[in-house]
Amino acid sequence: MQNNKSSFLYPWYVVFVLMLAYTVAFIDRQILSLLIEPIKLDLNISDTQIGLLAGLAFGIFYSIVGIPIAQLADRRSRVGIISVGVALWSFMTALCGLANTYFYLFLTRIGVGVGEAALSPAAYSMITDYFPKDKLGRAIGTYVIGLYLGAGIAMIVGSAVISYVSTLPEIMLPLYGLIKPWQLAFILVSLPGILILILLITVKEPQRGFYDSKSITNEEIPFKKVVQYLWGLRKIFINLIIGVCINGAVIVGYMVWIPEWLRRNLDVSIVDAGIIYGSVLLIFGSIGPFVGGWISDHLLKRGYRDARMRTVYFAAIITVPLAVIMPLASNLTSAIVLLSLVTFFFSIPQGLPPVVLQTISPNKMRAQTIAIFMFFSNILSYAFGATIIALITDLFGYEEALKYSMAITSGLMIPIGCYFIYKTLDPLRNLEY
Repeated sequence: MQNNKSSFLYPWYVVFVLMLAYTVAFIDRQILSLLIEPIKLDLNISDTQIGLLAGLAFGIFYSIVGIPIAQLADRRSRVGIISVGVALWSFMTALCGLANTYFYLFLTRIGVGVGEAALSPAAYSMITDYFPKDKLGRAIGTYVIGLYLGAGIAMIVGSAVISYVSTLPEIMLPLYGLIKPWQLAFILVSLPGILILILLITVKEPQRGFYDSKSITNEEIPFKKVVQYLWGLRKIFINLIIGVCINGAVIVGYMVWIPEWLRRNLDVSIVDAGIIYGSVLLIFGSIGPFVGGWISDHLLKRGYRDARMRTVYFAAIITVPLAVIMPLASNLTSAIVLLSLVTFFFSIPQGLPPVVLQTISPNKMRAQTIAIFMFFSNILSYAFGATIIALITDLFGYEEALKYSMAITSGLMIPIGCYFIYKTLDPLRNLEY
């Protein structure tokens, strides 16, 4: 058991390792976005079916399995739980590379989601035990940077992998048969999970509740009591869930379809699209969560009790016109500028709703609270975000209509999300925690 104040640097080292784990998780999750065209051709499937692979297959089980895993994380070793998750999602990503039917690929994507479900509930809980409240926004913001690092690296490295494997001769595996380039890409991106497992050996389990005051409890809290507790805070929790989920669906949809948007609407090769979007994610996406954490920490010190969700609200408001205009850009230069701005403002709120939930929840409810939040947010965001855009595109009947699908989705959904986020502010100002 780690003494949480034994070193100034060690807690940040833990955040760094967890951020790397999140990065690898998102690489394995996001690589599909660069492989849409060859998968569609080889498996003879539609945009809507791709949307289901990117969203429903991953998101449903990622959400459902997260709750029982979180119950374990509130009682058992969080480092151990994360390690098992890393091993599972890496193995299932490799199995994606052996898929030769849509059904097989759907099942392996489910497996990736089950493995990744172990990471965030345990990671958020650990980080909360390593940092005081006035530094928690920056710490969790740093962890969330892994999302954008992973997505960016998936795009850039994935582009390089695709470019490389496309030059290789066909590979024959004994007892299996022909391995195609897109299948080999899945296998190669699964390998960094081994490095994460080695690094996790150096991470120590923190003392639970080290920075808590009145919320300390030594009792194991059953799931029913967690639900009752959150129901007592329903003016915050329900509005937060709805607002974050709606906006999250747009973000997930954009992250899945932006490489294809660049290819279909701006005549960019898929390799170049991956490099462009990956660079934007690495630079602007990685800055946003830390900026959001810093702004909200600063507002909290100035006495704004709604600092976290206030930051989320204003970032989302600014995003609305940018996200509508961006897909309609007529040239690559304006598209990249708008894409950079959209990515930055999309990323600012990413770590803040979990900070709110971790702050208002007793210690041994924290992983379960995050899992419930992630259950709803991922059901809506992953199950519907990518699929809604795909369905609208299929309704238009031609691939280039993707730009209209993206603009319509963001223009309708983000303002609704902002309304529900705004409704959390007054209850947070009046809450004692």
